[in-house]
Amino acid sequence: MELRQLRYFVTLAEELHFGRAARREHIVQSGLSQQIQRLERELGVLLFERSTHHVALTASGAAFLGEARQILALVERATLVARSAVGASPTVRVGIIDSGYDSMPQILYEVQARHPDLVIHQTEAGVPEQYQQLADGRLDVGIGRATMAPPEVASTLFRQDPLGVLVPNGHPFAELEGIPVATLAREPLLLAEAKQAPEFNQFVVEMCREAGFTPTVYEGTVGSIRAAADLVAQGRCLYCVPSSCIAALPGIMWRPLVDPVSYYPWSILWRADDESDHVRTIVSCAQAMSGRLGWLATTDQPAG
Repeated sequence: MELRQLRYFVTLAEELHFGRAARREHIVQSGLSQQIQRLERELGVLLFERSTHHVALTASGAAFLGEARQILALVERATLVARSAVGASPTVRVGIIDSGYDSMPQILYEVQARHPDLVIHQTEAGVPEQYQQLADGRLDVGIGRATMAPPEVASTLFRQDPLGVLVPNGHPFAELEGIPVATLAREPLLLAEAKQAPEFNQFVVEMCREAGFTPTVYEGTVGSIRAAADLVAQGRCLYCVPSSCIAALPGIMWRPLVDPVSYYPWSILWRADDESDHVRTIVSCAQAMSGRLGWLATTDQPAG
């Protein structure tokens, strides 16, 4: 068994499409297929179910996937350790949710100021995917709401972020200093893509239910803040976001939600057994910035 076979297997398991997986690995599709077949022969199990228009993991393939990811992550970490031993720059892999949020960029700016030799690699991923990548070693640090974190992921709360709503210019809400949560009952609300941000959708829906209504959910979905802002600007829906969202986009404005005021909890995430210096550095910078900027101060009891 070769490491490249494991890498090809993981890529195909993520894409579930031979053409896309081959393009990611920069090899021809037939070559990828041959390597997967060779790996299956060596293991003595079928990893994928294949048909003309369908590729799916078998039960054996799903079980093998987690182990394969851990092996590749350990090899990558071993490579980084070896390079650092001969003077290479230290490296940290950080998960971010969306470039439209400002918490992690501010933290990493301070980390970089303190440690200019630290090489930071940022990966955009939803919180569930960050949990997986932290657990199997592909990420060192993440960010998100920690309520659904598995036992192997540690967290520390660093920001209680006032929740508000993006509204289009000219909307009646745009004239209000604060928007009562109950008034959202009359508006279609856009939610995040379910697999990408279930913890955020849960927070918004629970907030609405506590205000006495079930939200009318806009049927479309988006994968980024900017895509959501486009729909809001078109007058199709409203979108709840914390104040840390960069809302200075054409055609929209952010207004805080009141009655009640709600705070979205941001936490730094990392592997519970990782005590490395770069992880401690990011956690300590987040805590220091939180104290300096008053990120944990609230004027009301946070919801969730």
